[in-house]
Amino acid sequence: MMKNGKLFRLRRLSLAGDDKHLLVPLDHSVSDGPIVPADQWADLLRALVAGGADGIVVHKGRARALAPDILKSCALVVHLSASTACSADVNAKVLVGDVEEALRLGADAVSVHVNIGSDTEAQQLADLGAVARSCDAWGMPLIAMVYPRGPRIENPHDPALLAHLVNVAADLGADMVKTSVALPLDRMAEVVANSPIPILAAGGPPDGSDLVEYGTAVMASGCRGLAIGRRVFTSPSPAALVSRLSAVVHGGSGGGSGGDGTEPAARPDGRTDDMAHYSTMVAGIA
Repeated sequence: MMKNGKLFRLRRLSLAGDDKHLLVPLDHSVSDGPIVPADQWADLLRALVAGGADGIVVHKGRARALAPDILKSCALVVHLSASTACSADVNAKVLVGDVEEALRLGADAVSVHVNIGSDTEAQQLADLGAVARSCDAWGMPLIAMVYPRGPRIENPHDPALLAHLVNVAADLGADMVKTSVALPLDRMAEVVANSPIPILAAGGPPDGSDLVEYGTAVMASGCRGLAIGRRVFTSPSPAALVSRLSAVVHGGSGGGSGGDGTEPAARPDGRTDDMAHYSTMVAGIA
């Protein structure tokens, strides 16, 4: 029965039923501060749902305050980890929620953040393992957000390092892993080939270059989805941008350039040469 519960919840994380995912993390309000004024929060969520996001990621307090009608066709992921930009160690993530709380809130999945290479890596790994145990007991999908961050990391985009990280997530019980991308981006396929669980590519190009082209290259590498927050909720048109990203993830019309969500364009074709082109654009970005 619990196994069936996890399968049902995993199905709700993919609107198209193709086991591909477009998640919009909105947990930044804990780490960095407000992402939109309080009176615009519900409007932002409705825009993400209208655009076709498969799921949003929020902390338990935000989940508790959600109006029941908002997530009509969008999954709820409750994030269980936190730290703030004011901390002496911003990479030291701690658990601030548990699986039972997420279940009571109606969550379809939970997520846990682990920074490999940080000074508190050992405790974060222990926390991931403990949450995975609870997820198995309750039939709750677990998304591990595992990043190479800390004083022991020389190249956070090294494919071999990222392949190690995704296996850490899998071995400790995660159902999906969100992580950084390899650079050059065409080497992300190596990370995918070494991962026992689906990979969601985190974020987007920090230089502000085309987000939809980035998503196209990532999906062409074999990733099973995107998890993009800041570039979405700071867009002048989140619904339009999410619609284009959804088309990239699930197929269909609506993709293309104009990655800020302001201009329609032809859908990218996802060819390998697009990956090489994009890798050239972002080579050297930290």
